[in-house]
Amino acid sequence: MNGCAPKCRDRRAGRRRVRNLALTGVATALAGALVTVSAAAARTPPRTGFESADGARWTGPAEERSLLAAVARHSDRVSVERIGTTKQGRPLRLVRIGSRRPAAITVLLVCGQHGDEPAAREACLTVIRDLGYARDRATRDLLSGTAILVIPTANPDGRAAGTRGNSDDVDINRDHIALRTAEGRAIAATLRDDRPDVVYDLHEYGATPPYYDRDLTVLWPRNPNVHDLLRDESKLLAERHVRPAARDAGHDSGLYGIWTDPVTGRPVKQTAGDGQERILRNAAGVKHAVALLVESRVDALTDAERADPALNNRRRVHSQRAALKGLFSYVEQRRGEIAAATARSRAAGFTDRGPVRLGGADNEAAGPGETLAHPPCGYRLTAAQFARVGDELVLHGVTSRPDGDGVYVPLAQPARRLIPLLLDKNAAYNLINGQADTAC
Repeated sequence: MNGCAPKCRDRRAGRRRVRNLALTGVATALAGALVTVSAAAARTPPRTGFESADGARWTGPAEERSLLAAVARHSDRVSVERIGTTKQGRPLRLVRIGSRRPAAITVLLVCGQHGDEPAAREACLTVIRDLGYARDRATRDLLSGTAILVIPTANPDGRAAGTRGNSDDVDINRDHIALRTAEGRAIAATLRDDRPDVVYDLHEYGATPPYYDRDLTVLWPRNPNVHDLLRDESKLLAERHVRPAARDAGHDSGLYGIWTDPVTGRPVKQTAGDGQERILRNAAGVKHAVALLVESRVDALTDAERADPALNNRRRVHSQRAALKGLFSYVEQRRGEIAAATARSRAAGFTDRGPVRLGGADNEAAGPGETLAHPPCGYRLTAAQFARVGDELVLHGVTSRPDGDGVYVPLAQPARRLIPLLLDKNAAYNLINGQADTAC
């Protein structure tokens, strides 16, 4: 036995080496397979919860978080940041896609300000994914000269509860002057810091057949203080790009808030869509952006949609996605005109001496006392007043300077047409009654 021991040990060692080599080979092969699977998975675009369920349910918050993280990992042209927190502790996220060059046109998509309008959010999530994973030349060209910013869920608390308002039952789309909500403040900070050239606000609406029942309705800023060039561009975006893109995809379209005769197609009356400055499309226009409200129809169109809610849901999302193609074609074709319009609007605040309207719209004359024919040079605020509204003025991008024991807010700045809406005693939604300085 002692004489055989070395031979036995050699045989056992040999068998171990063979077994180890075999195990190493299996491990190497398995690792290679996992790397291949992982690489393939990384190249495969993630699906939203809505897509996975074929429209039978909406994407959940965990699914949204997972999708955004996957897109950001996959593409170096996509990043996700937190721009605020709701009262109930949910994150407000901003997704950045595309160019970081200063000369790029910046487009902001605000999705789902109303929590019970989920199709807008679904369209935005899929567009983020599609832009992040796209490899075609047309998309690369778009993103090389465009910074696309997306707030995919502008009202997370309302979305969780299925309510129009946020957790305080405040309509966020009526908070773009007062800025009392975390959601409104986050949007205002984005408008101030990123200075988007185009603001595109996605919603849904309830139809009133046969006068008001289009698949998709749109509306530009009606506030009379929006620069003419910006309003013209906003109308062009609506009429020459977004509405035709919806029609090309099989969806009819109309103007938001306008009832039309089903036989003649002529306007019958206006039920919504006024010039209130506290609504995002109007606030964005006054803040020097081409702006558009886009609303998909919630109500079922056919017996098939009434029998299958998923079919109705898919149609709503599809109409929003089709309209977004019109937005992107507009940006590609009108870059120079967009940049010129936004620049002219900002610069006008230093030289403009024209009136400021405290009411009215582009299709409705301001009422008595609603026009500042000769606006003041600025407004004085006491220290106590500034303590109450100073943060909001800063969020609005309004500059001020010390004045005695208070501050002075001059009109000669880009926010010229916004400031009276914030501080004049006759403005409908003002922050506070400032003291008008007329000694120019």
